[in-house]
Amino acid sequence: MEKLANFDHSLVQQAARKLASGSKNPRETLEQIFLFVRDDILFAFPPEGDFVKASQTIERGYGQCNTKSILFLALCKASGIPARIHYSQITKEIQHGFFTGIIYWLMPDKITHSWLEVKIDDQWRSIDTYINDLRLHNAAVNEIKKRGWKTGFSVSRAKGEPSADLILDEAHYSQMAAVIGDDGVWDEPAEFLNGPKYLNKVGPIRQWLYELFLPLVNARVRRLRDHESMVS
Repeated sequence: MEKLANFDHSLVQQAARKLASGSKNPRETLEQIFLFVRDDILFAFPPEGDFVKASQTIERGYGQCNTKSILFLALCKASGIPARIHYSQITKEIQHGFFTGIIYWLMPDKITHSWLEVKIDDQWRSIDTYINDLRLHNAAVNEIKKRGWKTGFSVSRAKGEPSADLILDEAHYSQMAAVIGDDGVWDEPAEFLNGPKYLNKVGPIRQWLYELFLPLVNARVRRLRDHESMVS
């Protein structure tokens, strides 16, 4: 089975070395990895769905929750920071607003979601606040408040205000309030994605529809992000 968190790839190794340069300890290295994955890798949906290698995400400069989690995992492994990926189920409302009409209707009520767990100071800590780049996060929070939604546009306010910050000693989350199931922690994403618990498998017709409408979906993401830039 081919690895998705290909931490030994030259692009991943090069990025890890650059991000760790000047860091005095694992916390500082983790902060640099976090900022890179959050903001240098813009939020957008790849045509392959979740089956994107870490090195490919670096090349493209964009990804969604599962592909950005794969990259985060690979960069931590390349930097010697203990890390694992935590898979779960999340309500499809998390993508409401980006996916609309028939594509949203065809989505299952539960979809596969992930976040990262890292071991810092001998304690495992969960992080999901890298999923949306900061401009998109701010725009999404403003948009769901305006619409009176609790969840949508890749953020959830169902259990409090979502965050895009890395605060290791407190629990701050972006999408966790929409999580409705737990599929455990994994060392290599491909092992889970090729297993029976993975929910985002689609047949050829749905895959064709996904790829057909994907430019419109990603255009909605860009418009929301650009609106935040104009307001700022």
